[in-house]
This record gives sequence, structure tokens and C-alpha cells, in this order.
Amino acid sequence: MSKLSQSQKVVQFLRDNPKERFNARTIAEAIVSLYSDDYAEKRNNPRFVDEKAFITQIVAEIGAQKDQIANQSSHVFWQDKPRPRLYWYDPDKKSTDIPDVSDFDGVDDDEVPVDTAPATNHILSEHELYPLLIEYLKTELKLYCLRIDEKRSKNSRGSGGNQWLHPDIVAMQPIDKEWNELIRSCVKQGAGQSVRLWSFEVKKELNGSNARKSFFQAVSNSSWANEGYLVGTSIADANTEKELRMLSALHGIGVILLNPENPSESEMILPARSRPDVDWESTNRILTENEDFRDYIELVSTYYQTGRVRARDWNKA
Repeated sequence: MSKLSQSQKVVQFLRDNPKERFNARTIAEAIVSLYSDDYAEKRNNPRFVDEKAFITQIVAEIGAQKDQIANQSSHVFWQDKPRPRLYWYDPDKKSTDIPDVSDFDGVDDDEVPVDTAPATNHILSEHELYPLLIEYLKTELKLYCLRIDEKRSKNSRGSGGNQWLHPDIVAMQPIDKEWNELIRSCVKQGAGQSVRLWSFEVKKELNGSNARKSFFQAVSNSSWANEGYLVGTSIADANTEKELRMLSALHGIGVILLNPENPSESEMILPARSRPDVDWESTNRILTENEDFRDYIELVSTYYQTGRVRARDWNKA
């Protein structure tokens, strides 16, 4: 008997729980538990530092497979706004009866908890998003992060010489942190990979007028890393999301939707294409220009040499 695809697993879980609404994380945790043997090999990939990192990857894949999930059954629905996206199975309705399933918001007030947090008219600036992103990356993905301030660059190449050179946030993922010392030694002697480097370009909203420019800015300043991401607090419409999916498939940069009110509910809607090696030539170019980035690489080097992380050196915005 052939295994179910991941999108088929999602639909089967929803079908078994008709009319109940689930976010992608709840679905991911459920199908990983229900089909544990199918996920055993993937779960053992060393790039997943813990179970939370593994589940986060499955969450991202579910978001990216939205269309495949819908194609499995006409009784599957999802609601995109407000975030997080919710999925459900309704045996009494078909998506073909709804003009645009991605905009369907037929949610009764008594079925979804009401957000009672006080409203605010304050619009967060891009700089105010940095600590929120760092909180999400630290808590949910167990990354060690640093803010890169473009004002600390030398600009030795003149006006515009460093355009699109610096990411906003960089991070280190010490994948060997929980390994036995014998394994660490083997990896080190064999020139194996004990850390992964991440890079993030942050924007407030991603819309039709800035999505491509923002994406290629992320390509320019994040492609040196093992994983590079474009981060926004909102995606304006379905066309913008479609554009980002196409660009991500072509260039490998992922997309994170940051929830400023509750960073833990942020979503990695498009996982980055993981690169096996850091582009050290590009890394050196940034290091020679920016003092914050030099500090970052020095901390990474210290971890390589000692295997220790001092928490007070990291997660600064």
C-alpha cells in the first residue's frame, strides 16, 4: 500500500474532524503523530535542532501546499484573514460553490475565539519589527540572532556602493548543540557542518508595488547564507502571494509572515531552499564593510572553536 502524500494526510485529518477549524501548526503536530513512521527519516535530519524546528518545517510545507490540499477534495476550505490561516473540512459544502475559496471567511462569532486585546492605532515602523522578529526566531526556531545596522558600515565604495549589501537580521543555528562530544569531534575533523547561518530582510507590507523589489533585495543581501528570508507583516492580496511563490521557487529565498501582536503565531509560509555551504566570498565582502556583521562572524567563529554560546552576546535588536 503506497504512502499518502503530505497533502493527502492533511485532507484525511480534516475529513476525520469535519467542520472543526485548525491552524497549520495543529495540523502538522497531528499528522506527524498519526503518521510517525512516514516522518521518521525526515525528523532525523541534523538540521532540525529539536522537535519544534521539525514541526515548524512541516507547518511551512503545509502553507506552501495550500493548492495541492484544495485539489485533493472540494470539501476543504481555508480562511486567510485574520491570521493565522485556518483549514477545515465541510461535507455539506463544496469549494466550487464559493466564488473565491482563499477569501472565504464564513466564520461564526461563536466558533472562533474573539481577540479581546485593546485596539491600537500605532503603525509599527520597520525598526520596531526587528525585536519582534528576533523574539519569534529565538523562541520558535532556536536561532541566535543579531541586528545589522547599516549605519555601522564604512561605505568605502562611495554613495550607493553598498546598496542592498546588508540584511537586517542575521542568525546562527548551532545544529550540533545537543550532540555528544564524540560526534562533534567527528564532524569537526571531517569538515562537516556544525552550524547553519541565516539571513533576514524585513519589510512592513508586501504588496503589488514592492514585492519584487523587496524580494530581490533579499536575494542580494541574503544569498550568502545557508537560508535567506524575506519577512513582512502582511501580504496584500492573492496575486502578491502568487508572485512571491514564483520568485521563491526560482531563487530559493523563503518568506515569513510576522505577526507583530503575537510573534509566536508568525508563519514561515515559504521555506527557503537550503544551501549546503555559505558563500564565504560574499560573507567577506559584507564583513569588510560592516562592524555589526564582523561581530556576528566573530561570534560564529568562537562557536566553531569552543562549541559554546554566551546568551548575552546574542538576540540584540
